[in-house]
Amino acid sequence: MERKTAIVIGAGIIGLATARSLSLKGFRVTVYERSYFSNGASVRNFGMIWPIGQPEGALYDRAIRSKAIWQQLAYEGAFWCDPVGSLHVANNKEEWEVMQEVHASMEKQRLVRLLNPSLIAQLSPMVNRTNLLGGLFSAEEMIVDPREVIRTLPVYLGEKLQVEFHWNKIAVEVSSGKVIFSDKTTAEADLIFICSGADLDTLYPELINGLPIIKCKLQMMRMEMKDPSKRIGPSLCGGLSLLHYKSFHQVSSFQALKVKCEAELSEYLDLGIHVMVSQNQSGTLTIGDSHQYANDFEPFDETYINQFILNYLKSFMMSDDFNLVQSWNGIYAKMQDERSELFLNPSSGVYLLTGVGGAGMTLSFGLAEEVCGKL
Repeated sequence: MERKTAIVIGAGIIGLATARSLSLKGFRVTVYERSYFSNGASVRNFGMIWPIGQPEGALYDRAIRSKAIWQQLAYEGAFWCDPVGSLHVANNKEEWEVMQEVHASMEKQRLVRLLNPSLIAQLSPMVNRTNLLGGLFSAEEMIVDPREVIRTLPVYLGEKLQVEFHWNKIAVEVSSGKVIFSDKTTAEADLIFICSGADLDTLYPELINGLPIIKCKLQMMRMEMKDPSKRIGPSLCGGLSLLHYKSFHQVSSFQALKVKCEAELSEYLDLGIHVMVSQNQSGTLTIGDSHQYANDFEPFDETYINQFILNYLKSFMMSDDFNLVQSWNGIYAKMQDERSELFLNPSSGVYLLTGVGGAGMTLSFGLAEEVCGKL
């Protein structure tokens, strides 16, 4: 019997994860990407697979499943990965109280430990020990290099699963079973998945208008250390990350931390800044980030935002021997209601999957498996 066919529009991480899942379900999959290579949010991030940020339940389970797929692909040679874990650093009693309470709530389900300053120094010599009270270490987080992944994963999917890729093909119209491209060519398939990230205006704009979805612009930087062989240990986070991720919001001490940050760090909160650091295989550091929400943005980076990020970084990490090599901004789509993603079926055999916010690397493989498993 002839295999059913599927088209995936978009070769970002959601599109690649969807292509993989459809192929494993027996579809003959073709991916169309509007650029010569994917250059959206999927390459403009930390490369963090980050279960610690997901609340208990379906999203945490999805993150753990996604991590298992990332590890499987990496061990099969698709790309580099480093299961370094994460370390949230506490510099005041409010942060430390949240971490202690979070640890108590998570320790039976997750691989988390509380560390004193001495143990932190052994784990990460780059942590600033001034005002250091302790930290929350999780062994479940992993790092990939998003710039490597987004280029090598299509090669892997092509060789291992016979997924076909077409680059520089802009889809301008989709209907049941058919895609029309800007060059007037067409393609047909039994299923069509639109995974075009923050590009919400090209296909089905009338469906998107009025939905509780918004775009987020972030700013990030890459730094080189004078000694590129030096490793930072786990990915590092300051206390502001406790405010950013919902997994930390349920403990009773969270409100006191929020009040303290609102009083002392209001400019950071207004810009949606929380500061994290990851390190790739060559030793380069990715540092960020800010979060500004709107329907559209000016294309320019703001130097003062990057300076805010670097100032806060110095509170929990020694950073005097860094050299800035790149800065950039990225844009992703995020749901404004309780949904963790936008999954729509606008016409027969056509599906729209987007809106995972800043958790695309963490959730996409598990999400694609769940969605494709229900077809």
